[in-house]
Amino acid sequence: MELILWRHAEAAPGDPDAARALTDHGRRQAEAMARWLAPRLSRDLRMFVSPARRAQETARALGRSFETIEGLAPGCDVAALLKIADWPRAERPVLVVGHQPTLGEVAARLIDGRQATWQFGACGLCWMRSGPRKGRSEATLLLAMESEILEREGSGP
Repeated sequence: MELILWRHAEAAPGDPDAARALTDHGRRQAEAMARWLAPRLSRDLRMFVSPARRAQETARALGRSFETIEGLAPGCDVAALLKIADWPRAERPVLVVGHQPTLGEVAARLIDGRQATWQFGACGLCWMRSGPRKGRSEATLLLAMESEILEREGSGP
């Protein structure tokens, strides 16, 4: 199974938190990451997205259908995200658009096997693949990328 964790792009401050929209810079971040991701994603990918406006706007930049999952709202825990993604049993690749610190906690648990939080900048992503190791399923890190790398390449915001 492949699991891609994509943090929402830069969002404006505001209240209520769930209604925060992407900034202009955030929209450009999401569009640049989507342009990079689109040709690399499997056609049978399943995409699960937090109901928060900033996550919805980030996901829409990809131009694919997705499922809004209430359980991915800010404050979601590691176990809930892994259950939603059906880690490590899903037969199709899964992309989750969500929030910190949950995404960083999931990445740390799957890659490093410990309880910690890896930092994801706005619009950053982590791409992993499951595989058996020593009788249990762990992840292999395929890619970790922050959106600022796209800016350096000239294809970003």
